[in-house]
Amino acid sequence: MDELSMRDKMRIIQELVPGKQITLAHVIANPDAILYQKLGLDPKGDYKRSAIGVLTISPAETAVICADISMKSSGATVEFVDRFTGTLIITGSVSEVEAAIVAVTDYCRDKLHCTVCEITRT
Repeated sequence: MDELSMRDKMRIIQELVPGKQITLAHVIANPDAILYQKLGLDPKGDYKRSAIGVLTISPAETAVICADISMKSSGATVEFVDRFTGTLIITGSVSEVEAAIVAVTDYCRDKLHCTVCEITRT
């Protein structure tokens, strides 16, 4: 490359600057078995699993705390937790998953002073 084309190139630096927030709190009631399979979950596992809960949390490490709260607050099962992306996936009955998500959002809002989105459901 010549000197002129090197000067004309733009350098982009991306940074993630997370706040203290829950940006997604969603309950999927009565999902098709194929959704369990696509997520790598066993659709024939626990007969009580009639719902999937999905949360996105930052800072990402907070997902570990939220996983603990979700298990302790209801009969929900933690299927996936990622301390690097802040993703938490839980399963259980619709009422277990809803109770777990309410407990997580309440704790994050009231104790950790996070901004919390509305809980959505499909």
